[in-house]
Amino acid sequence: MPPLIPPAARPALPRRSQGTAPVRQRRALISLAEARRIALAAQGFGEPRRDDNDKRRLQRLIDRLGVVQIDSVNVLTRAHTLPPFSRLGAYARADLDALAYGGHKRRLFEYWGHEASLLPVALQPMLRWRMARAGRGEGIYKELATFAHERRDLIDDVRREIAERGPLKASELSHQHKGDGGWWGWSDGKRALEWLFWTGEVTTHTRHDTFERAYDLSERVLPPAVVAAPTPREDDAQRHLVRVAAGALGIASERCLRDYFRLPVADTKLRIAELLEAGELLLTSVEPGFAVAYLARDARLPRRLAAQALLAPFDPLIWQRQRAEVLFGARIRLELYTPRAKRTHGYYVLPFLLGDRIVARVDLKADRAHALLRVEAAHREPTAPLSLVDPLAAELRLMAAWLGLERISVRPAGDLARALARALGR
Repeated sequence: MPPLIPPAARPALPRRSQGTAPVRQRRALISLAEARRIALAAQGFGEPRRDDNDKRRLQRLIDRLGVVQIDSVNVLTRAHTLPPFSRLGAYARADLDALAYGGHKRRLFEYWGHEASLLPVALQPMLRWRMARAGRGEGIYKELATFAHERRDLIDDVRREIAERGPLKASELSHQHKGDGGWWGWSDGKRALEWLFWTGEVTTHTRHDTFERAYDLSERVLPPAVVAAPTPREDDAQRHLVRVAAGALGIASERCLRDYFRLPVADTKLRIAELLEAGELLLTSVEPGFAVAYLARDARLPRRLAAQALLAPFDPLIWQRQRAEVLFGARIRLELYTPRAKRTHGYYVLPFLLGDRIVARVDLKADRAHALLRVEAAHREPTAPLSLVDPLAAELRLMAAWLGLERISVRPAGDLARALARALGR
């Protein structure tokens, strides 16, 4: 296994895949087609899928991505389980749980990376500056900062209770003060836990079947080597996070690099300038799209790339919507919280990546009671060929099998639904 704490220098790069070459020199201009291939290769797409995915391969992928977003919606499967499926194909979700919640041998931990996220434990020291700022009331919800200032006594009581009785769910705390209707109805005990989580004093010990967190003191959850690791300077830590983001994105704008770990604007600009000076980032532009872009020094440019994947709504490839629209020509918007009548593509919509383009979108739901994968709607991108139907049907069959669902149904919604139903034999 790789060391828990990487050296301060840039992390080791993944082994070069066949048919790729490093982009070694400053490039004045990169074509949109080249930028797409660079971005997809950096994210782990286009590599052969295997039937023997193991925990080590899964860990290497998440180390490469640097962060995987968590979301509580479970209409298909939990959001953090989908990015590995998109890249590796079928893998054991129990392996992901073991990496995230497997005692002191865990290799991932939960914190605010890109929203609520799973991150490699080696990045925990690189996020302590964010925890320290949260302790000063910076970079967190205003209401939470006010609460921490006014209810320090309660927060101390909750921390003591976790120390004495943990791991505990918020509902198991002695402090059962009812929420006041704001703050999503949180109890004061839950607010205290969230503040302690932001400041890094507690973290997630495990997740229950309902996806509710059980909290414990961070020093009892994280591997001892991580707990004992020195805290880097703030600028060193931020520079490392920008370096990780650049490696995971391949090519990106300043906004994209900042968004990956939700870094502050001014800090990100300084860190980018420093990495440019060091030669770890190369200044370039993507035509059309980004007049100014940053290329990871060791980014790979495949001559061709044959990806085939259903992308989670929270997949890191498409987090930054402007970048996704420039690279793939697809305007992607979350519609989970849009009223049904105003949705364009559906509720839980997964874009379908084929080759190096997004060619379709499917609204999916797992009907576990009937062992059924429901395609609630299927839409083709305006310029996509109808030949996409068979690869999409194959990907849906793979997903259904991975989720333990025996059948696939297609509702007659969307311009691709009829052809997809025929391809699936429905």
